[in-house]
Amino acid sequence: MVCKSRFFLESSLLLLISFLVIFFLFPVGGQIDLNLIQPWVSSDGSFPLKGDWALAKLNHTYVKQVLTAVYLSFFVLWCASFKIEKLKAKRWQYGYFFAISMLCTCVIGLIKAHAAHACPWAMTTATSTGFIWNFSATAGHCFPGGHASTGFALLTGYFTYRLQDRKRAWFYLFAGLTLGFAMGWAQMMRGAHFLSHNLWTGWICLTINFVLYAVTEKYHVSLPDRNSVPQAQLDVVK
Repeated sequence: MVCKSRFFLESSLLLLISFLVIFFLFPVGGQIDLNLIQPWVSSDGSFPLKGDWALAKLNHTYVKQVLTAVYLSFFVLWCASFKIEKLKAKRWQYGYFFAISMLCTCVIGLIKAHAAHACPWAMTTATSTGFIWNFSATAGHCFPGGHASTGFALLTGYFTYRLQDRKRAWFYLFAGLTLGFAMGWAQMMRGAHFLSHNLWTGWICLTINFVLYAVTEKYHVSLPDRNSVPQAQLDVVK
């Protein structure tokens, strides 16, 4: 059982430690958030890069569309597996990847839709000497980082393939973390989010994946193993 494995124990510890680190060291709108976003704020409190083409169009639109196409391709492959015999063996993986990645983005979107946290670009008030941060702003709907979730959702691929195809699993882990943080950082440069918003997005996506992987572990173990890992070693493969 995954709940008794080294992988489960280490992952649980990682999630607990990361939760405590984010909660205590990266409070929303805390000093670290303000220091990291400061280079992108002008002297009057505006964000000059808010409408920048590379950040607003390339990152926020085109990159998101490409990743959405990737997720949809797994849904298409899952549907095709009912008709194409050679895809049948991978039906579980196609369906699992699509379902869990979409769940990650939907959960983030749901939390964000009901959050009172305002975006940084709505929290600055110009003064005669510059600007001040207005932490009473309640424009809302800006926590956690919705855009970054499209990248972090790729973490699902790690859990989908960790037992059957380690190279592919590590690729998705690296791609998910890289794209999630990069997309989130670009939004921070625009003034759409603080770093803490995106850290929570990554943590939530990782937690959803871990919990559902633990619940569905028996299905993952029963799949053919492309790595030729002995059954006795499956629980310790990371």
